[in-house]
Amino acid sequence: MTIGTPTRTGTDNGTGTRTPRPGARIRAARRTACAAVLLLAVSAVPTSAVAATAEPSHVEGQLPSGATYLMDVPANWNGTVLLYSHGYTQAGTPNPAQNGPDTATKALLLAEGYALIGSSYASTGWAVTDAVPDQLATLSVFDDRFGAARRTLAWGRSYGGLVTTAIAERHADRIDGSLSLCGLVHGGVANWNNTLDPVFALKTLLAPDSDVPLTGLADQAAATSAADALVTVVDSAQSTAEGRARIALAAALHNIPVWNQPTQTRPAADDWEAQQVNQYDAVKGLLKVAAFNRRQEAEVRAGGNMSWNTGVDYAKLLGQSSVSKEVRELYKKAGLSLKADLATLDRAPRISADPDAVAWMSGTSSFTGELTKPQFSVHTIGDALVPVQTESALRRAVTAAGSGSLLRQANVDNAGHCTFSPAEQLAALHTLEERVTTGRWHGTDAESLNSRAAEADSTTPARYVPYRPTPYLRPYDLAHPADGR
Repeated sequence: MTIGTPTRTGTDNGTGTRTPRPGARIRAARRTACAAVLLLAVSAVPTSAVAATAEPSHVEGQLPSGATYLMDVPANWNGTVLLYSHGYTQAGTPNPAQNGPDTATKALLLAEGYALIGSSYASTGWAVTDAVPDQLATLSVFDDRFGAARRTLAWGRSYGGLVTTAIAERHADRIDGSLSLCGLVHGGVANWNNTLDPVFALKTLLAPDSDVPLTGLADQAAATSAADALVTVVDSAQSTAEGRARIALAAALHNIPVWNQPTQTRPAADDWEAQQVNQYDAVKGLLKVAAFNRRQEAEVRAGGNMSWNTGVDYAKLLGQSSVSKEVRELYKKAGLSLKADLATLDRAPRISADPDAVAWMSGTSSFTGELTKPQFSVHTIGDALVPVQTESALRRAVTAAGSGSLLRQANVDNAGHCTFSPAEQLAALHTLEERVTTGRWHGTDAESLNSRAAEADSTTPARYVPYRPTPYLRPYDLAHPADGR
C-alpha cells in the first residue's frame, strides 16, 4: 500500500513482513553490498548493518498479536530508527498504528533521514502489557526487513511516555536511548492514586449524600453515569463563591495548573478568580476523561481497584501543592473555613485498594528508576491531565536507584497536554541523540534547547524555560517499596 511515498515491492508472507521478488532480492543484495563498502570506508559509523534504500519506503503490516504497524524509511536513511509509542486510545475508538506524533514533525524527521516506526498495540485502553511487546515486535520486523539500525531511540507521548519508559527500564538492550514527552513517567499506581484525590474531595465536600461510586465501576455505562452526575454537581457549585473555592481545592490535590489550555487567557499571578475558572474547565475534563471511564477500563485489567486514600493527609498534600495559595485566597474571599473542610475530608470514609490489583498495576506499570541507557523527559508546565509534577516523581525514582546521571529533564512554557511544537520535539530528539553519540549530556538548558529548536524548524515556537516542578503529591515507585503501607 502506498501513502505519500512509494512502497517497496514484495508479497506479504502473513507475518507482516514481505518476501521480495527475485529481482528485488538481487537489487537488495547489491544495495546491501554498497552499504557495507560505505560502512567500512567511514570509520565514524558503527559496524551494525544499515540497509541502503533506493527510494523512500512506506510499509504497513500486521503482527501476530493482531496489532498493526507502520514504517517510513527515507531514501537517505541516516541509520537511526525512531520507535514511537502513541498515547492512550479510548476503548471503542479507532486504533491505527502510529509512527510519529504529528504530520509536521514526521515530515521534518524524514527529511533529516530518520526511519520512523510504530505499532497500534493489540488492544486499547491501559494496554501496557500489549504495547511493550508489540513495539518490540515492530522493531524486530524492521530489523528483518531493513537490517539492524545503527541506532535505535524509543520515544512516545502521554501514555506512550509510560510505554517508552517501560521499554527503557525492562528492554534496554533493544534501544540506545529514550525520550518521554508529556509522559506518565510517575507510573500507574501513582497515576490512579492522584486521580482519586480530586474526585474524593469533590464528592465529599459538594455532594456528601451522593451515592456516586468513585471506584468499582461495573461497566462503561456506569462510569459515564458517575462522571455525568459529578459534573452536574461541579457545574452547580461553580455558581457560588463557596463552590468555587472547593473546586479549587480539588484541583490543587491534582496539581491542576491555573493556565492549562492554549485557548485560555493566562491569568495574572494574583487573579485568583481567573485562575479558578481555568481550573474549573480542567476539573470537568478530568471527570469526563480519566476519573471514571478510563479508570473503569484499567480496573478491569487490574482485576479490581488499584488505588487508595487510606492514611492520606489532605492538609499536608494541599501544603505541597503548586496552587495552595490560590486555594487559601479563594476560601478567605468566600468566608469559608479551609480548616473545617480539610477536617471533613479527614473524617470521611476512605477508599481501600485491592492488593492484587495494586500488585498488577505495580508490576506492569510502575518503575524502578533503574536506567542503563540515557533518557530525556520533557513536559509542558501547563498540563492538567498529566501534570508536570510527574517529572518530580520520575526524578525521585531515578535518584533513589542511582541512575541520575542518565536522566535529564526539560520544560516547555505552554499550556495543555502534549502541546509541543515540531521544533521543540526535534530539539529534544537531537539532544538525546547527541548524548548517545558522545556519551555526555550537552545543551539540556533552556537556552541551548531553544537554539537547537530554532535551527531544526524556525517556523514553529521554541519555548523551553528554566523550571523546577513542585513535588508530585502521591508518588509511588518500585525504588521505595514502603510506599502505600
